[in-house]
Amino acid sequence: MNVAGKIGWSALALGVACACTGCGERGAGAGTGGMAYRDAHPLPADTMTVEMERPGVYGGRFVFGETSGPKTFNGMIANETSTTDVTDRLFVSLTDFDNDRQIEVPLLAKAWEMSPDGLTWTYHLRRGAAFSDGHPLTAEDVLFSFDLVYDPEIHPSVVELLKPGGKPVQYSAPDSYTVVFRIAKPYALMNAAASSVRIMPKHRLYAAWKAKRFESAYGTNTPPESLVTSGPWMLKQYVENEKVVLTRNPYWFQVDARGHRLPYLEELVFLTVPEQNTAALKFQAGELDALDNTKPDDFTMFKQGEARGHYRVYDLGPALNSNFFWFNLNLKKDRKTPYVERWKYALFNNPEFRRAVSEAVDRDAMIRGPFYGRAFKNWATTTQGNKVWHDENVTRHDYDPESARRRLAGLGLKDTNGDGYLEDAAGHTVSFTMMTNADNNIRTALLNMIAEDLKKVGIRAIQTPVDFNTAITRIRDDKSYESMLLGLQSGVPPDPSMGQNVYRSSGKTHYWYLEQPTPATPQEARIDELMERIGSTNDVAARKRWWLEVKNIVNDQCWFIWLPSLKHYNMVSDKFGNVHPSIIPHRILWNIERVYRKPAA
Repeated sequence: MNVAGKIGWSALALGVACACTGCGERGAGAGTGGMAYRDAHPLPADTMTVEMERPGVYGGRFVFGETSGPKTFNGMIANETSTTDVTDRLFVSLTDFDNDRQIEVPLLAKAWEMSPDGLTWTYHLRRGAAFSDGHPLTAEDVLFSFDLVYDPEIHPSVVELLKPGGKPVQYSAPDSYTVVFRIAKPYALMNAAASSVRIMPKHRLYAAWKAKRFESAYGTNTPPESLVTSGPWMLKQYVENEKVVLTRNPYWFQVDARGHRLPYLEELVFLTVPEQNTAALKFQAGELDALDNTKPDDFTMFKQGEARGHYRVYDLGPALNSNFFWFNLNLKKDRKTPYVERWKYALFNNPEFRRAVSEAVDRDAMIRGPFYGRAFKNWATTTQGNKVWHDENVTRHDYDPESARRRLAGLGLKDTNGDGYLEDAAGHTVSFTMMTNADNNIRTALLNMIAEDLKKVGIRAIQTPVDFNTAITRIRDDKSYESMLLGLQSGVPPDPSMGQNVYRSSGKTHYWYLEQPTPATPQEARIDELMERIGSTNDVAARKRWWLEVKNIVNDQCWFIWLPSLKHYNMVSDKFGNVHPSIIPHRILWNIERVYRKPAA
């Protein structure tokens, strides 16, 4: 089966803009009022013509606000949105996802096909594709990138997506422009999983990998001129805690219908704005061209100010993002010693305690309060916004403070000294710290409400807001936290199999107990089995049934204590054309290569 043909994006449908290198409108102005842009390099043999609302013009910059800067520029190990928002622009993948049409489309691979038995996938790469330094991008770089994926010392989070049948994918390259993957059993998300791997430059990073320095390569201290990229953008400037400036990759293979190379913009700027109120003020002052980290209470104000402010508000509906908190159940290498005090671990590790905590949380009050009514109760990573995988018939432990008190009493917890807080049999006051990222006003407000709710059932929760990168370090590295309130952004495509790294016990985002050598509980072993099944068939009914069981297990165990999710909106300045915000991540930047600054602006 020719997959590219099936989804309507065959090489012919895309159109090959040039039959030979060097043709096209070289050095022409891109449109009336636009900056004349002279393309210094011949177009590759296999360009990719991008469909868009209207051809754009060259020049200008687009400034986007981020609550924190990237932790790395290494696209292989990037794993939090403050980093992937940047690295996903710097590094290409085999295919892409069109948020408008919600289909997979060619990218570095101009076409691909799957064998009748579903076990062999063949990708045909674009001839003439190149890295930002002009070095040819070939199958050798794809194989190198998959070597990195399966390196156990690197263990990038995407590796959990690439073990169909529990076995690594076998990969080879019969020539410089063909890559063949062989898998142990059919895998419904094979294409999306393979395309979650960012292609890294072997000619620049092979030596670092062999010297076991790959994870430190392409750090935020790497000079821009030394950071070779495979995507449509390359690094121009990085100022710590201030901004990241990207500029176009002069060798990128995407073009518009006239054969003009993309991106149109001269610069894409990520401005670090840690606080939501400050971000809103900067947007209103014109210092930001888009605002995605929005507060629900600002919606009416922004909507009323559209015409006056020369921007558009996009009301995107139920978000695909989730909010939740969890307890630290990580064990050290001996699998016996917890990172938290043992008496606390005994409580945290008891599902009855976690259920009581969940039942103490008043989610309706949260929706009325910090969310200003622009939210909905949510019980899974597949939210109401996911029209295919959302299911209301899921196990939940919603607000029921009387049930919470009964559960806590059943654990032998009592207020023996009359101070309003429970104690265990050894006299320890039932208390724990709760962290979240301080830059998110809603999360800090939720933290306060949770503390008040828990106090009513005799539990002391101590709010501890920290900056986002500190929170990530606590989760992944030193594991020095007790409870954490964060969330997850949907995978792309928004399919449950894209959450293998979250739900599999060995996953790097299996937050409550990361990277387990073997499943710590029978329930986690069952989830591992179900996640394998979900990815191994195209039977949608069976996949939905197994996914519901996964959600029910997680919710019965209360490993994630779910909180409401936003009804999302964002704003973009009307100075730009070809803007199409989407509820699927990245909501604004997913098509930034075709966005242009209007000449009149």
